[in-house]
Amino acid sequence: MTNSIRQFPCEGLICPICGEPLLQNGGSLLCGRNHSYDIARQGYVNLLPVQQKHSLAPGDTPEMLAARRAFLDEGHYSAIRNDVIRALDGIPGGVKAMADVGCGEGYYTAGFQRIFPQARVIGADISKAAVRMAASCDRNICWITATASRLPVKDGFVDAVTAMFSLLCEEEFSRILRPGGRVIEVTAGTRHLIELKRIIYDDVFAQHKCPKAPAGFLREIGCELRRFTMTLDGRQLRNLLLMTPHTLRVRPENRARIEGIDSLELTVEYFLRVLERAEN
Repeated sequence: MTNSIRQFPCEGLICPICGEPLLQNGGSLLCGRNHSYDIARQGYVNLLPVQQKHSLAPGDTPEMLAARRAFLDEGHYSAIRNDVIRALDGIPGGVKAMADVGCGEGYYTAGFQRIFPQARVIGADISKAAVRMAASCDRNICWITATASRLPVKDGFVDAVTAMFSLLCEEEFSRILRPGGRVIEVTAGTRHLIELKRIIYDDVFAQHKCPKAPAGFLREIGCELRRFTMTLDGRQLRNLLLMTPHTLRVRPENRARIEGIDSLELTVEYFLRVLERAEN
């Protein structure tokens, strides 16, 4: 660190070990029990203790992240991001603080910060490689490495939580939401990328996807199925495959089929669901 220490946007963060508030002390975040977390020069903080990790390097690989950044930066999923922004804009009382959980390389998170520049935006992901990449998007965002099941965020601190094709931890999201705060969730629909699946898998089974009913910590106030189509060239198609979990399961001969495609029209289908924390 240089003599000029940059202010890290740590408001609302708590120690993942003891739960005490975190405050900046030079180039670190420090709690009242002297647990210390270095602020990386890239502009993020690792708040994922070893005991909360289930593997040496959890989350997406650097190759998957690079492909996702290349794909999303071309705007193919901008309609999804805009749908979520409209849902956020409809939250009663406005968005003064929010958390994008499972933020990945930061495409959606940075978009939310641009639309809500006065809000304190937290971008959290279990992958340190993802958060390191995301930190290059916007230094005003509080980028942290953390698990969705134990978020280092104060009770009732945020007005909104977004979960973009990521895990919904209903109890934990409810904990960090203020009463009346909302979760905006995006999940894949039944026909999402069906044309790609028919190429990379020998058999495609019907999966009638629908978000599960809330367990009681949140109540559903809206759920809509959205759909559009996009046409990708070969390079874009390979990036799409590489950024999804499908890349880990596709057989070599089917991957070769993708390599030979010049252009493909794909269906994008997703559920946009809004959940609300009940008033106390």
